[in-house]
This record gives sequence, C-alpha cells and structure tokens, in this order.
Amino acid sequence: MRRVVFNQKGGVGKSTITSNLAAIAAASGQRVLVIDLDCQGNTTRYLLGDAADEGHAGSAAFFAETLKFSVRETDASAFVVESPWENLHVMPASPELDELHSKLESRYKIYKLRNALQLLDDQYDEIWIDTPPALNFYTRSALIAAQGCLIPFDCDDFSRRALYGLLETVEEIRADHAPELRVEGIVVNQFQARASLPQRVVQELLDEGLPVLQPYLSSSVKVKESHELSRPMVHLDARHKLTQEMQALYEALG
Repeated sequence: MRRVVFNQKGGVGKSTITSNLAAIAAASGQRVLVIDLDCQGNTTRYLLGDAADEGHAGSAAFFAETLKFSVRETDASAFVVESPWENLHVMPASPELDELHSKLESRYKIYKLRNALQLLDDQYDEIWIDTPPALNFYTRSALIAAQGCLIPFDCDDFSRRALYGLLETVEEIRADHAPELRVEGIVVNQFQARASLPQRVVQELLDEGLPVLQPYLSSSVKVKESHELSRPMVHLDARHKLTQEMQALYEALG
C-alpha cells in the first residue's frame, strides 16, 4: 500500500501523522518506507535524528537522477537509508528539492516517482509519502504515485473551507492520472474535545457525509517532546493517550 499525506496548508500535522503512523506500522512488523518530499525535512529529522545531518542521498538525489536520460528506471532503493527503528526506512529530504523543482516541472517528470515506487512494492508492505504545504510538482508526483490519501484537518473554519478544494484536487488527479488513488479519509488533528468550535466544525463535516476518520487525534504537548527527541510516540510513550489514538487510527485504515 502506498499512501500520501496531503494538505496545501502548513502546520496541520502532515509530518507528525506520516512519521507516527509509519512508525506504528513498522513496530507492528510491517516493512515500511517513508519518503520525505518537503525541503524543510521535518519528517527526515523526526525519524533519523542527528543522522539527518549526514548528507544522505535522498529524494533530491533521486529526482536529480531522473533528469539524466536512461533507458532504465532509476532504482529508488539507492536513495533509501535505514532509520534507528526496526523495519523502518527513509528516503530523506534536503533543501536541494527546492532548487530542482523548476527543472523537474519543465521536463515533465511527474510519473517518475510512481514508476520507481512500483518497483519497490515487493520490498515494502507500506510506503508513506510526506508532502510539502503546496500544490506543486512534488505533491502531484506523490498523489500520482499513491493509492491512498490522508488529509490532515486542524479544526478551524479556514481549514474546512479549504477542504473542498483539496478533495477536488485529489479527484482530478485520480481521474486524469491515477485510477488507483482514493481518499481514505480526513484525519482530525489537534482535537480539543472540550472546546465547542472543533466539535461543531467536525460535526459539519460528518453531516456533509465526508470521510472523517476516527478516532480524532488529541492536542498534546507530548508530541512536541517527541519531535525534540526524534522519537515517534510509539517509541517514546506507547501508553500515552495520543499514541493509543494513533494506533487505533492506523488499525482503522485496515
């Protein structure tokens, strides 16, 4: 299964959700690859810690290789590194992604990621793709490469209004490029159960019949600690409420 976590808005928890669900999958015995396509590299640092500074050949090097003509598809495994966590591998991001963007877009390399990941399907049970907060070449590449799409949602009216555009974008890419792609669901993040606004906004989504996943992920300072320590929640505190919610969310995906 290849999944993308997608939202054009920043700060909604894409990296946190990608990293933690992937870590839970790996901890349960699945062979997992995480691909970071955001030049900020938050997922890379979260999963690799200080090793993120070692200058690994990652997603930027992979895309740079696609700019060179070859009759054979690029072997993406050459750009993957092991994480400290068993069964979990990472294709790290770097600032060079930003420098490559215009060249990749102008030469229409939009299918290269999908082609490469299809060749890795027999090596991994799950592939998770974290995307930048924009609708650009990398995001479109990820959506075309994926079979499932998760959309993080942070419980405010601006996010609710933007959600319809996101769903239309996924549907358009599915229709034009990726028949396998489907929205698996909307992940409600940083949910405050005692506040009226989050409850009301989420209820509106449910009333409209949108695919809101449960459980909702609670707001917690513990996740900031996990970022600082570069330890996904399942490895930091497996009994924490948020860890249990993420575990249940992963199981709900089937």
